[in-house]
Amino acid sequence: MKEKVQHGNLKNNFMFKKSVCLALILCLYSSCGDNKIELEKLNEEKNSQKEKISVPKFNADSAFYYIQKQVSFGPRFLSSVGWKNCALWLEKKLNSYCPNVIVQTAPTTTYDGKTHTLKNIIASFDPNKKNRVVLFAHWDTRHIADYDTKNKKDPILGANDGGSGVAVLIELARQFSLQSPNIGVDIILFDAEDYGQPEKSEYPKMENSWCLGSQYWSKNPHKKNYTAKYGILLDMVGAKNATFRFEEISRTYAKHILNKVWKKGHHLGFEKYFVFENTGPIVDDHLYVNMILKTIPTIDIIEYDPATITNFNKHWHTHNDNMQNVNRETLNAVGQTLLDVIYNE
Repeated sequence: MKEKVQHGNLKNNFMFKKSVCLALILCLYSSCGDNKIELEKLNEEKNSQKEKISVPKFNADSAFYYIQKQVSFGPRFLSSVGWKNCALWLEKKLNSYCPNVIVQTAPTTTYDGKTHTLKNIIASFDPNKKNRVVLFAHWDTRHIADYDTKNKKDPILGANDGGSGVAVLIELARQFSLQSPNIGVDIILFDAEDYGQPEKSEYPKMENSWCLGSQYWSKNPHKKNYTAKYGILLDMVGAKNATFRFEEISRTYAKHILNKVWKKGHHLGFEKYFVFENTGPIVDDHLYVNMILKTIPTIDIIEYDPATITNFNKHWHTHNDNMQNVNRETLNAVGQTLLDVIYNE
């Protein structure tokens, strides 16, 4: 996963004359006028009453299950058996909620000289709607445990780093299939985010070795002239007591979206998760969407832990990134916030 770099009523005054006839005329006029005003007032109130928006309830148990399912395939790094099987499951699962699912494939070479075919899995809800929002997550996992103290060359399960963001988006897809939002939504699961070159590497330095799937999609969107109002990337959104801050790249390109999402989180009572505090830049999929595509301001909802050296989750890139590191309350905070943001568009 990624690499750290260090928003009084108007009254009519009548001059009553002594003439009874004139007084009656004025009274009749006043009565008709008052009735007209009341009618207009009722119509204004009726028109001003916005239809109550029904926002679905996020199912954290469902999201938790979707993480379990991904983990059941084992590590899911490029070209692995778990990767192949999980790709098939993801495509099938999204197809059960959305008829418009495609798998974008592309050849790629990783920092270690190996060649692969990456797979970006894309589901489009109401593809003909021009008013759209796009949601991202990466579905691959780290091929090594470079931040563990043992078995560093073995791949990790990536329950949180990879699995959690994907699970939240699949649960959102299920909700969209039951109740369509007013806008179109695209869900894009990026591949090859986590096959980046480690800090201590025996291979020659490779620039932009991380986030290969998002780099490819940003240069080759799944639809010609594709655009959206904004994008939201989810990464490591499942750990207990996780906190999310204003990451610098997100602030630079899409501060208004950060404010929108964080304010919604606070309104829903999730203020302990969505913290109004600035942090440094993180190389993640949103970087390339913002830098390459440029037309979709995109933020990153990613855990920030001030207690660790990396400022990432304490199980980041270790074998402890398993189901014990997943928390339903955190999944619910992120998922329900996103549902409220989308259904209120």
